[in-house]
Amino acid sequence: MFEKILIANRGEVALRIQRACRELGIKTVVVHSEADREAKYVKLADESVCIGPAPSSASYLNVPAIISAAEVTDAEAVHPGWGFLAENADFAERVAQSGFVFIGPKADTIRLLGDKVSAKAVMKKAGLPVVPGVEGPLPQEPNDIVKMARSIGYPVIVKAAGGGGGRGMRVVHTEAALLTAVQMTRAEAQATFGNPVVYLEKYLESPRHVEFQVLADRFRNAIHLGDRDCSMQRRHQKVIEEAPAQQLHERSRARIAERCAEACHKLGYEGAATFEFLYENSEFYLIEINTRLQVEHPVTEMITGIDIVQQQIRIAAGEKLAIRQRDVQFRGHAIECRVNAEDPYRFTPSPGRITSFHMPGGPGIRVDSHAYNGYFVPPHYDSLLGKIIAYGDNRAQAIARLGIALSETVIEGIKTNIPLHQELLRDAAFLRGGTSIHYLEQRLAKLAREE
Repeated sequence: MFEKILIANRGEVALRIQRACRELGIKTVVVHSEADREAKYVKLADESVCIGPAPSSASYLNVPAIISAAEVTDAEAVHPGWGFLAENADFAERVAQSGFVFIGPKADTIRLLGDKVSAKAVMKKAGLPVVPGVEGPLPQEPNDIVKMARSIGYPVIVKAAGGGGGRGMRVVHTEAALLTAVQMTRAEAQATFGNPVVYLEKYLESPRHVEFQVLADRFRNAIHLGDRDCSMQRRHQKVIEEAPAQQLHERSRARIAERCAEACHKLGYEGAATFEFLYENSEFYLIEINTRLQVEHPVTEMITGIDIVQQQIRIAAGEKLAIRQRDVQFRGHAIECRVNAEDPYRFTPSPGRITSFHMPGGPGIRVDSHAYNGYFVPPHYDSLLGKIIAYGDNRAQAIARLGIALSETVIEGIKTNIPLHQELLRDAAFLRGGTSIHYLEQRLAKLAREE
């Protein structure tokens, strides 16, 4: 096992990784920007290194500074968390070349699965169903693109091969809008991801977002930890997540879960992977594989009792998975809401000083947050303050407990999206379960019209 790990991230995930390390008896090094100097996880770390000014381009994306921090502190491994450099193959490669262990899959694997065109081809060979669409990247010839779209049938969606986080995609309902959408998505993809390649898929009208968590070691052992429903989204950004997903075709669920684990086995994957699917009319369609820890991993931990971050660390240290598929037991239901520093309906960021802060407790409640009373929420980064997770014997109990927890939560001095979460937990369609990925945006649009 490692003696010291460098955490190349910030905020809630930095604290989450730190907690896993402390339980394993591993010392931690936290890198931070000047804006995060007073953060809780920085104070709790065994060592901390300032790697640059507030902008992420000069700090959390500053690869030489992160590598130097690992060198001067004698860290053995680097955990990238999520966001920033977590799925950057060049960073993983640089970490390994510098003599450290990257806690995640190999750089070549990240590169392969990070490109959605190549990932779809690989997973299709592994027997996983994919969204109907064009094989490979779109050509430059406009007439060829038009023919491809006609063969798929409208509506279609143009996607960036290197995209993620809900960026680099456009829905096209008519042929007249197609070529402009392709041109705009290519430009956005180049600017955002450094890769102008785009591809074309059928746009599903009312799918759900269901994903499967997999763990795999270097000895080609792979298991799945069940599924999560992340359909409550706005602009492809998840708002509420839960496990297990409700109202799925059970045989399809079991088959897809097994195939995800088998795909990792065949690929020689190492670490935690999340297979994201659209689910419509009892059919699954793979859309992407995330080669990192997911924000919503706690709901899976709650229903399985398995610490996913600790498993990542153990796998990276060369240990065999001590858990077999038959050992994985699913109990109860867990639901999580992301608490963001933002206006609950306009979604504008709300940085500033938290003047009063109280997090809830009680049966089945878990809070993952780096915030505290007096904490200054910087304007430079993602607005996520943390997550409130509720566990219950069933979905109804988990929702009830989450509602109570939200009513006990106090965050003053800034705006948060807690009022929106409270409304959603009373929403009849959400309570029934099985809402599509478009439900929240349609609901918000209706509210805006009524105003």
